[in-house]
Amino acid sequence: MDGSLAALQELIQVVARLRSPDGGCPWDLAQTAESLIPYVVEEAYEVVDAIREGDREGIQEELGDLLLQVVLQAQIAGESGDFNLEAVVRGISQKLIRRHPHVFGDVSVQGVDEVRQNWEAIKAQEKGEVPQKHQFSTKLARYYRTLPPLMAAMKISEKAAAVGFEWENIDGVWAKFHEELGEFQQALAEETPERQQAELGDLLFAVMQLARWHDLDPSAALQGTNQRFVQRLQKMEAVVDRPLSDYSLDELESLWQQAKAQIAQEQS
Repeated sequence: MDGSLAALQELIQVVARLRSPDGGCPWDLAQTAESLIPYVVEEAYEVVDAIREGDREGIQEELGDLLLQVVLQAQIAGESGDFNLEAVVRGISQKLIRRHPHVFGDVSVQGVDEVRQNWEAIKAQEKGEVPQKHQFSTKLARYYRTLPPLMAAMKISEKAAAVGFEWENIDGVWAKFHEELGEFQQALAEETPERQQAELGDLLFAVMQLARWHDLDPSAALQGTNQRFVQRLQKMEAVVDRPLSDYSLDELESLWQQAKAQIAQEQS
């Protein structure tokens, strides 16, 4: 434990030096909490990727990169007198203690479901939430503000379905999909870019409902598609002697089908 604390203290000092007006790094000094948002998101996803790949060294490295973003945010906040890393750490420790009364108190639980229910009840109490007319929509709004869009859409639809906002059968979901597809096509032909984007969002949300009804993970599905697309491009580049941009569309299509067949054969 002492070694971990010493290492963390060293990181804090390194970041403080980078942010120092006296000899610090110009890039680090130019950063704000807002400018670092893309890096926070990127590093979190890189941690996830390393975990999925089972890359133990990669996990260690990416966790370090993510920790750097935490320390940087706390350093910037501390410079303006808002809060510091100590407040961040103490805050999460106290939250964990409060929300685990079955571990740090005398509450008894029978399983994971009761743990989750207690967590949500304590969380609502901490935030001063009381039963009111708009409580449900307020909870859903938190998802689209804080989660990636695909994840938020699935979470919102799951919660809405749980309170009865749901189709009777899958036929209704497919009908909604085709309705939204038609509205999107009409918007592309006749409407403004703003309406086109709105209808695209509705269509994507309908696709999410189909995924939910069939117990599919849309984020994992899209991730798989992205991976397969890149893998096929890699196969194509491995057999050509000039940049892909030099080939005609018909030639690219032929190369694409060859790559697709080759990957399928390797995986069979």
